[in-house]
Amino acid sequence: MQNRPIYFVGGDKGGVGKSLVAMALIDYLAGKGQPLVLVETDTSNPDVYRSYESEAGVLAESIDLDRADGWITAVNLFDRHPDRAVVINTAARNHVGLTAYGATLHDALPDLRRPLICLWVINRQRDSLNLLKTFADTMPDATIHVARNLYWGTPEKFELYNGSNLRDELETRGGQTLDFPDLADRVADDLFSSRLSIAGALRDSPLGNRAELRRWQKACARALGAVTGLDETDKARGDVREATA
Repeated sequence: MQNRPIYFVGGDKGGVGKSLVAMALIDYLAGKGQPLVLVETDTSNPDVYRSYESEAGVLAESIDLDRADGWITAVNLFDRHPDRAVVINTAARNHVGLTAYGATLHDALPDLRRPLICLWVINRQRDSLNLLKTFADTMPDATIHVARNLYWGTPEKFELYNGSNLRDELETRGGQTLDFPDLADRVADDLFSSRLSIAGALRDSPLGNRAELRRWQKACARALGAVTGLDETDKARGDVREATA
């Protein structure tokens, strides 16, 4: 029997939107009743950690994955909490540590009995695709889903990725292409400047901000439901309840 998944939110380039995707994922999983471990690897600017370190149901840790010791610490943490899903939010330029030490996690996966699921966030530039290839080679057992961040334009504008051999390769391995909606700048800025979780912002922000955040939250949930399988699990439970009612 498998333990809960490890979700790796990557992209490597700074500014592609990894932190917002990580927050959307944490919010979605928490909304499905999943206890979580958050690993923040951006030790110099740990925005996601600061937003969720006090959130109920989230065990938040800041771990430097540029060093071998960090990967050992992370694997031991995952092993101690098999009942919690893991979300790893990666720092920019994390491919150096990943290439050097990522095998520590890869080789531990059979003993952890956890699937590794990557959400790789891209913009429209070539660098994020080159770094994605590096990740795919380092973590051959991962299921990799590519998240087009629509802050950078409509899906059709991601031309380098859309027609690439890499896309064909990843989708053959079971990955999907997801579209993450743009969140209004003033709402996104408020999340980070005020160190708010999404749930906290939905409680404390002005009404207009909350309405925009709910729109974005629902659109993110549609994308995440496709790759976590949790919406299908909820549907199956509902069907069982209806059948036994």
